[in-house]
Amino acid sequence: MASGIFAVLDDIAALMDDVAVASKIATRKTAGILGDDLAVNAEKATGFLSSREIPVLWAITKGSFVNKLIIIPLVFLLQIFLPIAIKIVLIIGGLYLAYEGVEKIVEFLFHRKKKGEEVIEEIKEDGEANEKAKIKSAITTDFILSVEIVIIALATVLDRSLSVQIITVSAVAFLATVGVYGIVALIVRMDDTGFKLIRKSRNEGFVAALGKGLVISLPVVIKILSVVGTIALLMVSGGIFVHNIDFFHHLLPTWNNTLKESLIGFGMGLIVVIVITLIKKVVYAIKK
Repeated sequence: MASGIFAVLDDIAALMDDVAVASKIATRKTAGILGDDLAVNAEKATGFLSSREIPVLWAITKGSFVNKLIIIPLVFLLQIFLPIAIKIVLIIGGLYLAYEGVEKIVEFLFHRKKKGEEVIEEIKEDGEANEKAKIKSAITTDFILSVEIVIIALATVLDRSLSVQIITVSAVAFLATVGVYGIVALIVRMDDTGFKLIRKSRNEGFVAALGKGLVISLPVVIKILSVVGTIALLMVSGGIFVHNIDFFHHLLPTWNNTLKESLIGFGMGLIVVIVITLIKKVVYAIKK
């Protein structure tokens, strides 16, 4: 009886050892997409009133966990019964990400920039509807990025047993959500932390200077994340097209991969933006 228990424990230890090694490799393979995920979601989690930042971020985080619960079993089932469907889902997701990235660029270039007071007033007026729309958009983007993370993680452990595959992919997905949104939470609360440090130090000394630095840095960090997040959307979408469509894979073979993927992502996103804009105009004309 005792020997049987020790044998089981030995098997569990061996399994955990395999999972640890596989998780390390999978995490390294997904590091790039996790960085993009962080930039995109940090940008999406900003722009709310201070009192709503954490509730909004928590709603997005819960949505991310639900996404993983849907994606992980779905990807395993598709991998077994219909592998081609994974490629189709990725390409559709890539089109969505490319559209989002180009739409942000068009918005920046052709729409009048709103002043701070207008932004605050708009947030107050739109209130719950605007907040729900942004949360939905963030969760949708997270879903697509999560699909890629899960698929990349699975690809690194296809030669392992099914139990190792399931535990490894689940661990990477869980760490991705906790890690990404944990860092995002720290970023969006920088100013509040700074104000608390200033108040606690009575606006004197190193602690006060640190607090002021955090407060001043937040708008700069948000602007940087907005730019990086947009570029990340184009890079991730372009990477999806390059790795899943032969035409794009063999296109511009001498170009730098990052530049090539960003350009392809922008081009595809621009096409989707034009098509959707035309459809909207046609629908509007018909209704009119």
